[in-house]
Formats: sequence, C-alpha cells, structure tokens
Amino acid sequence: MDALTAPMGIDYRKNRPWLENLHIVMQVGLTMAGCIVFCFFIGRWLDRWMETKGIFVMIFTLLGVVGGANTAYRQIMKTVKDEKPGGNEPTDGNP
Repeated sequence: MDALTAPMGIDYRKNRPWLENLHIVMQVGLTMAGCIVFCFFIGRWLDRWMETKGIFVMIFTLLGVVGGANTAYRQIMKTVKDEKPGGNEPTDGNP
C-alpha cells in the first residue's frame, strides 16, 4: 500500500485539488457560523443579564454576520493571493 493512499482506498495525489477546495469551503462556512453563534450567545447572555427583550440578541447577531463575512472575505482573498503565480511581486512596475 502506498503511503499517500488511505486504508479506504482514497488516492490523495489524484484527489488533492478537490480536497483542498473542500477544505477552503468548510473553513469559510464554519468561520461564518462560529462568529454568528458566538455573537448570538453573547447577546442572549446580555439580554438575560439586563432583562431586555431581545435587543442585544439582534444587535450581536448582526455584528456576528458582519464580522463573519469580513473574516471569510479575508480568508478567501488570502487563498486567492496565495494561488496566483508570482503573487508576492511588487505591483508598482519596479523590479
């Protein structure tokens, strides 16, 4: 058995691009969900503590959506920049 072949018969050399794309999609999705859920529970805790009726849940859930979208966008841009050939070269035209 080859070192890059799992016991289930998955050839990682052949499926590497597909698995890398799956990794990126899962990372972005879990980042968004994690930010939203974390902020939701902070808002829920504040609502219970201050005895308000959902105002902090709404505010913090919206902040979680915005923060998660910002983080996901930065992750995607970093991935796209890393995949470009010569992505670290200066863009002002000077060698």
